Amino acid sequence: MSETTPAAAPAPAVEETKAEDTTISAPINDAAEAAESEKAANLVQNKMNLQALPIRAYLDQTVVPILLDGMSALVKERPPNPIEWLAAYLIRNNPQGASQPQN
Repeated sequence: MSETTPAAAPAPAVEETKAEDTTISAPINDAAEAAESEKAANLVQNKMNLQALPIRAYLDQTVVPILLDGMSALVKERPPNPIEWLAAYLIRNNPQGASQPQN
C-alpha cells in the first residue's frame, strides 16, 4: 500500500496593499509659527525668572557680561571720553538687539 500525501492546496493569492501614509506633514508656516510661539513663551518665562532673581544674580545674568566686555575694550582703546565711548559700545553690542525707542 503506498501512501500518498494529498497535494497541498495552493495558498490564496495575497494582494500587496500599501498602507496609506497617515502622517500629516505640517505646512512650513505652521512649523515656523510653532517655533515663534515657543520662542515667545521662552522669552516670557525668562523674563519672569529674571524678575524673581536676587539683585546680584539679576545683574550677573543681564548686565555684567556685556559690561565687562565693554570695559575690556575701553581700556584697550582709552578714548578721551570714556563714558560716551562705553555707552556707544553698549548700544552697538546690545545682545538683545536694537532697543525700541521709548517715549
